[in-house]
Amino acid sequence: MLRKVQSYIEKHQLLLADRPVLLGVSGGTDSVVLLHILQALGYECIIAHCNFHLRMEESNRDEAFVRNLASRYCLKAYFVDFQTTEYAQQEKISIEMAARDLRYSWFADLLVQTGAQAIAVAHHADDSIETMLLNLIRGTGLKGITGIQPRNQQVVRPLLSCSRDEIEAYRRQHQLEYVEDSTNIQTDYRRNKIRHELLPLLEQINPSVRQTLDKRMHYFQGAYCLYNEHITQIAEKLSAVQSDGRVVIDIQGLLQQVDVATVLYELISPYGFNSSQLDDIVQALGSESGKTFYSETHRIVKDRASLIISAKADSKENLYIISQPDCTVRIPYPLRVSTLAVDASFVVSKSAEKIQLDAENILFPLTIRSWQEGDWFVPFGMKHRKKLSDFFIDLKLSIADKEKVQLLCSGDTILWVIGYRTDNRFRVQPQTSQVIQFEILH
Repeated sequence: MLRKVQSYIEKHQLLLADRPVLLGVSGGTDSVVLLHILQALGYECIIAHCNFHLRMEESNRDEAFVRNLASRYCLKAYFVDFQTTEYAQQEKISIEMAARDLRYSWFADLLVQTGAQAIAVAHHADDSIETMLLNLIRGTGLKGITGIQPRNQQVVRPLLSCSRDEIEAYRRQHQLEYVEDSTNIQTDYRRNKIRHELLPLLEQINPSVRQTLDKRMHYFQGAYCLYNEHITQIAEKLSAVQSDGRVVIDIQGLLQQVDVATVLYELISPYGFNSSQLDDIVQALGSESGKTFYSETHRIVKDRASLIISAKADSKENLYIISQPDCTVRIPYPLRVSTLAVDASFVVSKSAEKIQLDAENILFPLTIRSWQEGDWFVPFGMKHRKKLSDFFIDLKLSIADKEKVQLLCSGDTILWVIGYRTDNRFRVQPQTSQVIQFEILH
């Protein structure tokens, strides 16, 4: 088994011989065996253990076991405590996701602190099979059925070539002590249901189903590489990342693809959208503008000729304060505010990006904020109020352009739809003696 693991490490270029490895050790069979194998192969190991405090005294027992293990091996070891349940509630995510986020974030910090070359974790072939089945059951693209990869950035998995039975046989052969996680036998978790119920049932149909699925995963990995290369080429033609981070997908080009749904799924899934939302988004391609779809982190807005993907805005509105004239603000973009006298040399600006307002009617502090439904102003040159939504329709602004609009306000009164039009009530008049000038800087 040592030769098998070393061969796998070399094949996938997972580890170098002359640099330390940070090893996640829970105290269970898999991580204990991985530690023993890497030690036997001559790698310098540093132990990292997380106490998630999810199993009462059992969690503390595991930590004590790993401390003793590190002492027996005379290895440097790091330990951390996480209040996982509280974190999950705060972030509104599952316990499993919370533990994963906390663990890998800490590992990344330790990697810098220790100078280790990689983070080694003890996933094996059976874990990869279970991941593939789990993804199939809940819905996935082709990537989801390729299983667990040997490397994910700085996380490496040297035991992926080994089955659970091989790892257990190795543990017995070398009489390695370990601790058992009592939740591993509970079928409340979907992964455990697959492990203890679904796979044994499949083995009744095909006794070598695990080997079959493992071979299929390797085939799928190769197919995915070819598939992904083609998808990347399509994505470069259909989508573009804007300077503000929004992703714009050309609907007409998308509709010309052989399989619209497949291409669309690959374009949107990196932003948290799943297969259950796909049909509704495909249906929206031919509908009127404005339909919106949400993932946990992003949203998609159907515009006239494109789908626009953007990060979810914070529900709390951002307000930027201009406390006094004769200053330069930097957010939401550079804006110079100046006081100017109206004399013989004064010329009223006609630029939409440099405007002047009658200083007598301006009351500081001013605010810059996003526009909201129901906002209105009196556009320059007009005498009657106009809703901003109607003003945008007249300008034929896209949804993306409308969402970027910012307003300069005094209290609840709009002075300037920034970059577009000022309010007529604050215009420079014949009797104006002083103006406040606002200029967008580039």
